[in-house]
Amino acid sequence: LYQPRPARRSSRELCAGRAIQLPVYSFADYTRKPETVTVEPAPVILVDGILIFAEPELRDLMDIKIFVDVEADIRLIRRIERDTRERGRTLSTTIFQYLDTVRPMDLEFVQPSRRYADIIMPGGGQNRVAIEMVVARLHTILKTSRPCPSRSLSPPTATPPSPWARA
Repeated sequence: LYQPRPARRSSRELCAGRAIQLPVYSFADYTRKPETVTVEPAPVILVDGILIFAEPELRDLMDIKIFVDVEADIRLIRRIERDTRERGRTLSTTIFQYLDTVRPMDLEFVQPSRRYADIIMPGGGQNRVAIEMVVARLHTILKTSRPCPSRSLSPPTATPPSPWARA
């Protein structure tokens, strides 16, 4: 269950160096469980979710935004395998949910939000070149001693010239 306000608050707390209590969600019955998981602050904080780029205030907290682009048919196959094996759903209910909710919401919210990504990683975890680029960028971020998030604390004062602009 994605809720923008708690996601922003949790991200701000982690960036400020404070631990958070992350709610645990039950995908089997679509509810939050009473227990939470403690997440400690770290030099790199990974925020994962299909709707994280749809929220401007959450995007502003990110130093780097990566959209992992996997073909729709592969996503559907993974969903069917996961939902039937791990979540106790039938093939029929999984396909119904996909067609009734998942696909329309993906087209309306998730796919348009990819324009906010700094990197679009086609092929997901199979794209070795993109993974190497991300790892190199993370190493650069880790070498600096700036507060988290750097983008929202020190926005650029001027737009850098485009490398494609005419001299």
